[in-house]
Amino acid sequence: MPPPAKSSGMTNREFSLFSQFIESTCGIRMPDSKKLMLESRLQKRLKHLGIGTFQEYYDYLVSKQGLRDELVSMIDVVTTNKTDFFREAAHFTYLTESVLPRIPKIEQQNGIKVWSAGCSSGEEPYTLAMTLSEFARNNLGFRYSILATDICTEVLKSAHRGIYDEEKIAPIPQLLKKRYLLRSKDRSRCIVRVCPELRSKVTFRRLNFMDETFDVESPFRIIFCRNVIIYFDRETQEVLLNKFCRHLLPGGYLFLGHSETLNGLNVPLVQVNSTVYRKLA
Repeated sequence: MPPPAKSSGMTNREFSLFSQFIESTCGIRMPDSKKLMLESRLQKRLKHLGIGTFQEYYDYLVSKQGLRDELVSMIDVVTTNKTDFFREAAHFTYLTESVLPRIPKIEQQNGIKVWSAGCSSGEEPYTLAMTLSEFARNNLGFRYSILATDICTEVLKSAHRGIYDEEKIAPIPQLLKKRYLLRSKDRSRCIVRVCPELRSKVTFRRLNFMDETFDVESPFRIIFCRNVIIYFDRETQEVLLNKFCRHLLPGGYLFLGHSETLNGLNVPLVQVNSTVYRKLA
């Protein structure tokens, strides 16, 4: 059987089909400026499946079989997964100095629940775990658990392993590196792994923000959803943020990314610091 013909470039019509499908499926906008990026990323799926054209791939994707067997893989290649340890570090300082001390002692002892929504490859939830563990060292009886979710299955696998190149851990303070990271016995590999105690505090799960309801154990005291809603239109942002609020305790905190704003959105939140919001009681 001859190999499939090499696919030609994605037409504007095909781009329109894919962009509408991606937005309706997972809420991510694909403006015209993303055409080359989308074409390049989907090309990997065509090659993997031995499909010759983007139209053939689209027809397969929206078929019953494609929705069952291919949709998750397609989402994996089109989603952006940029993250770092201690990204927007001021948030973790504010968490330690202003949020955690105000949580009632009984709740601290019962265990506060934190959600890293859009956790990517795990740097954010593990940063949260380090921050909360440091607070626990100085506050006897403080307990916590973290739910970390993402739509991309591949990054979740990586996050669950908790293994990172040494260059990725540069933003972590030296003291925390010593406490919470384990170096490979083979020093030539230049990798580290998050220690078992910290990994045990984080539960990773796949979740699509476009699902009508979120199957999560709530309510949460703190939700981090940073640099995620920028990919959605304003209407979708409002719907999504109200969903988060339904899973947030009255007086609970929502942390957004530095370029994200709630201006003009009808949500039960009040700003308490730069890109930090509190749910109205």
